[in-house]
Amino acid sequence: MKMASCLKKVVFLLLLSSLAAQQHLCAADPTDGFTRVQFTDQNRKLQKPYDKAPEDRYSKVDGVEKFWIYTNDKPFKEGSPTRPRTEIRITGHDYTSGVWQFEGNFFVPQGTSGAIIMQIFGAANEATTLQLRVINGDLKYYGNNVVAANIYSRWVRLNVIHNVGAGEVTIFIDGDQKLVVNDHGGATFYFKYGVYGALSGSSNYMESRWKGIKLFKK
Repeated sequence: MKMASCLKKVVFLLLLSSLAAQQHLCAADPTDGFTRVQFTDQNRKLQKPYDKAPEDRYSKVDGVEKFWIYTNDKPFKEGSPTRPRTEIRITGHDYTSGVWQFEGNFFVPQGTSGAIIMQIFGAANEATTLQLRVINGDLKYYGNNVVAANIYSRWVRLNVIHNVGAGEVTIFIDGDQKLVVNDHGGATFYFKYGVYGALSGSSNYMESRWKGIKLFKK
């Protein structure tokens, strides 16, 4: 009798595991219901330390974009009070309404800290609606909520949905919804990705790599 009871329990657990796996496989993708927005390299504007040549802080090989800076680098333009950055500013697709989505796969090597790797620029009374920062191996919403832990040295799929009418930003990691936050008020918005040394305590060297960048809207 004990053996039969154990077998029933094993079968029940296997069924539960199978159902959970099926639910995961059938879960909606963040891009479902969206329309792909086409853009080319002409829509990618590189911002980098003003005294450096592009190849000194940026490369693109086999579809992988690599961005890097040092904490004592110059800002992106002479006279700017901002800290150093090497970022792509997506142009030609600024928006003030609708539902927009950014998708990309990023890789941050061990040691990079205090760096913003993705932004939604624009807000009613401040510079940005979203900043995703890498701090000691965790991906954070600004410096607060942990969106994903232990992201060093692995490829991570990121999807960010900005519903302007609802005033909401939703963040997905590897297809799973991780955070929903209010945006920072109406403005003209655009997406940025790369690496930006936002904190005075950032690591001396900061790097991120990106591939598979896509935009969607609905």
